[in-house]
Amino acid sequence: MAAQQSQYYELYRGSTIGDCLIDTIDELINDSRIEPQLAMKILSNFDKTIADVLAEKVKARLTFKGHLETYRFCDDVWTFLVKDVKFKTDTSTEFTADKVKIVSCNSKRPGEV
Repeated sequence: MAAQQSQYYELYRGSTIGDCLIDTIDELINDSRIEPQLAMKILSNFDKTIADVLAEKVKARLTFKGHLETYRFCDDVWTFLVKDVKFKTDTSTEFTADKVKIVSCNSKRPGEV
């Protein structure tokens, strides 16, 4: 039986909540409280759930301006490194950052309709 390919990006595993989940799962595996196969199912479920919830629940928008330092396109993923960034939310709140990394993935996988 072939392994099922995840339909969701693993991008959010690198977020704060993803890092905490991975640390917790590692601890559970090390304590022999769960099997590694269950850990993989948990992470796949996390990938699906966070992508679905963000797409469904987050409606806020923001604009930004800054100086593009680097950009690349590889495996259908854009990565931008921007310096001296000024953000403005849809409620006109403004904030800044010295450096921002933006990763942009296609919402549809190749071959999806």
